[in-house]
Amino acid sequence: MKSYRKELWFTTKTRRAFLNITPTIEECLKESAIQEGLLLCNAMHITSSVFINDDEAGLHRDFERFLEKLAPEKPYDQYDHNGYEDNADAHLKRTIMGREVVVAVTEGKLDFGPWEQIFYGEFDGMRSKRVLVKIVGE
Repeated sequence: MKSYRKELWFTTKTRRAFLNITPTIEECLKESAIQEGLLLCNAMHITSSVFINDDEAGLHRDFERFLEKLAPEKPYDQYDHNGYEDNADAHLKRTIMGREVVVAVTEGKLDFGPWEQIFYGEFDGMRSKRVLVKIVGE
């Protein structure tokens, strides 16, 4: 069995952002030369996320509103975690959106359903963070 590992780095210009990283992940799959197997993609920071959904701007605004209702950024003093940092909401948002995705690889391609894309979700941005891509198979 073959194994491929790569770290991707992202820095957003805003505190929160959703980046479609599907083309980058597809390039990793191509580099791996794996035709059949599994791809794991996970955020390596506790205030960012990797998830699968539709690449539609209205849906992304809906995510933002939904997450802000569940875990509003402000007031900062509403959270016990916020003392040294002001990012408790980002930890909660990451928990809701998830840490990783696993995608089947079939005939050298990501085996997606209709409209599925891989996203990096940033909830405490403006600094560099890692995403791990691990692909195993033949």
